[in-house]
Amino acid sequence: MRDDKPLWVPSRASIEASPMYAFMQRCNRDFGLSMANFHDLHAWSVANREQFWTQVWDFCAVRGERGGRALLDGDVMLDARFFPDARLNFAENLLSGKGAGDAIIFRGEDKVVDRWSWDRLRNLVSRLQQAFKAQGIGPGDRIAAMMPNMPETVALMLAAASIGAVWSSCSPDFGEQGVLDRFGQIEPKLFIACDAYWYGGKLQDVTAKAATVSKSLGVPCVLVHYAGEAKVGEMAGARMLDDFVAPFAAAPLEFAQLPFSHPLYILFSSGTTGVPKCIVHGAGGTLLQHLKEHRLHCGLQAGERLFYFTTCGWMMWNWLVSGLAVGATLCLFDGSPFAPDGNVLFDFARDEKFAVFGTSAKYIDAVRKSGLTPRTSHDLSSLRLMTSTGSPLSPEGFAFVYDGIKDDVQLASISGGTDIVSCFVLGNPLQPVWRGEIQGAGLGLAMDVWDDEGRPVRQEKGELVCTKAFPSMPVMFWNDPDGAKYKAAYFERFENIWCHGDFAEWTEHGGIVIHGRSDATLNPGGVRIGTAEIYNQVEQMDEVAEALCIGQEWDDDVRVVLFLRLAPGVSLTDELVKAVKARIRTGASPRHVPAKVIAVNDIPRTKSGKIVELAVREIVHGRPVKNKEALANPEALDLFAGLEELRA
Repeated sequence: MRDDKPLWVPSRASIEASPMYAFMQRCNRDFGLSMANFHDLHAWSVANREQFWTQVWDFCAVRGERGGRALLDGDVMLDARFFPDARLNFAENLLSGKGAGDAIIFRGEDKVVDRWSWDRLRNLVSRLQQAFKAQGIGPGDRIAAMMPNMPETVALMLAAASIGAVWSSCSPDFGEQGVLDRFGQIEPKLFIACDAYWYGGKLQDVTAKAATVSKSLGVPCVLVHYAGEAKVGEMAGARMLDDFVAPFAAAPLEFAQLPFSHPLYILFSSGTTGVPKCIVHGAGGTLLQHLKEHRLHCGLQAGERLFYFTTCGWMMWNWLVSGLAVGATLCLFDGSPFAPDGNVLFDFARDEKFAVFGTSAKYIDAVRKSGLTPRTSHDLSSLRLMTSTGSPLSPEGFAFVYDGIKDDVQLASISGGTDIVSCFVLGNPLQPVWRGEIQGAGLGLAMDVWDDEGRPVRQEKGELVCTKAFPSMPVMFWNDPDGAKYKAAYFERFENIWCHGDFAEWTEHGGIVIHGRSDATLNPGGVRIGTAEIYNQVEQMDEVAEALCIGQEWDDDVRVVLFLRLAPGVSLTDELVKAVKARIRTGASPRHVPAKVIAVNDIPRTKSGKIVELAVREIVHGRPVKNKEALANPEALDLFAGLEELRA
């Protein structure tokens, strides 16, 4: 379907009031330029990376010593070094006092509400900083946390960063082996966990799991009380957080001044096809990239309310927390977004007047299918930007945001990931929003779409690549001394070019469409098909709750197999199969039509809600899935093993 007009167009007044516009005018003045729009600004930012990233540093008032050099060996992606002479501290920049009012507003599924002032946050960070030092923790040591998305988690991370320790976190719903598969690789000096958490109306006790993990890691544990009854007495060597910091009074904070690339975070790949990769991100690159995205792309201002529905096991938590560097108020939620119903997050948005509401494409689709219309039930007048990620947002999802949530909001579908702890392509306040399209590339990022021969293509599907180095590239992979794993992950496809693994397409408007992961694309008859193209059709049908598509090796070719989780009370009749195929044939193409359509009771997904096509493909072909602990519902994989329907 071709759209004749955009869903949202920025007014001239909103453009000129945006920080991105102010940044562009500053660059025009400082460098004698005449940039007039986002296209001009992006082209300049890529062609002049040293000047661009220096301007980001200055415009966003980064605290630290920038040094004289902005980029060394910029033409070789694996050798490039941004701001090699700089010294800074990540936590200092997040606690620099730019904000007024609340620093954090927390709401839990169990109706707990907690408001943290900036002073309360700084005071706990100070006491934790002293406690960490008393434990002998210093620069480069790892601190691992299995925590809910709560204010104490933010304070713990900031205290770690303040002394140069490396922070790594996961959510408390991970199984024991899933936690050990991650933290066991990085050998932390301290393990932190909650005592319990709420999800779906049920209290989940974590202490037994925390005790097992702590013992297996061979390190002491600090237990943070959130829900239920803390059972620290049952854990040898464990201490409650209050006892851990009790000997220390709040004092002026000290911030270790460290190199730009000093390790800040260790994030983990999903691990659905093997032990998770440990991706190390540097403090300076993370800070600059997040400041650019928050200030310029999201237009975030000090005092505004910033929300993202995320857990501490997803990189969007790291992205969210950086909003403190702008002086924004973080709005944190922990629990199910549908307990007791789908109004929970919109109630939070209404009550606290969110300016930015971030969530997943799956959540938007679930709200649409639930029949809710927050546009008529909630006052969302403060909401100016809604962001979506986790999987491609369908054109119908775009339309629903404007029809069912807010008709004058800017909708920014964003895409990047754990690999870069940020976004490659995202929204911006200077351009229109078109249905089904991400607005464009991130400033300073040389994004393109290439065919299999490494040639740029327009309005044609290909590989999403980045052709020049950027600050938030990983510092390294943990336990990868010669960099072989790092190079294999991104640079084997094209020499000296970051190949991200997304199947993408430039649009006629200069936007981007992500058609799915490259390693999950279908290839019937040698024609590459993105799985998102099929999901966009069938998941709009009332009979279908969710879909998963794979390519099955068959008769010296590949055939498309579509699995459907049906809506309650719906059966997969011959008539429904015909309707599904007709919808795909008409909405996509005859090549997209599946050879097999099979109903299943559940679809496996990661802890962050992403469906796992590769794991299902392995099961269908009788191959083992190496790391089921990475899944939220690993038992769902059994539904795909040995299916009679796939034997003919």
